[in-house]
Amino acid sequence: MTALVAGVGNIFLGDDGFGPEVARRLAAEPRPPGVRVVDYGIRGTHLAFDLLDGYDRLVLVDALAGEPPGELVLLEVGPQDLGEDDTDPHGMNPVAVLSGLSRLGGTLPPTYVVGCRAASVAEGIGLTPPVAAAVPAAVSAIRRLLIPPRSGRA
Repeated sequence: MTALVAGVGNIFLGDDGFGPEVARRLAAEPRPPGVRVVDYGIRGTHLAFDLLDGYDRLVLVDALAGEPPGELVLLEVGPQDLGEDDTDPHGMNPVAVLSGLSRLGGTLPPTYVVGCRAASVAEGIGLTPPVAAAVPAAVSAIRRLLIPPRSGRA
């Protein structure tokens, strides 16, 4: 299985740096063969072009709006969940990036979002305590998503 783990978000906007922080932690540890971990930050176009390499699975890691701060959310995303392609080549809107993938000749692989409810996305570097506390659980959730499916019963 090949997989891309994509940390997205702006490290200069507090908890929006959740995805890059999780990607940094994952990149520093051993992972299964065929798994690539990248901190895309706000480079949506780079993510779109990397997806053209054809992965069996995509895991997006991002900050989410909502309550309570620090809550982890796991979502499965398919083509039916995407809107129209309104990609900004200078920004990162994951839905727009994935929506525009077919226009570039790519196909959306099975896609998961590991998100964390943000407490603050005000200017500043560093995660708030509840979001920082969620990073290890997000790393564990991603590890589980990267376990190759079994072919048969044990």
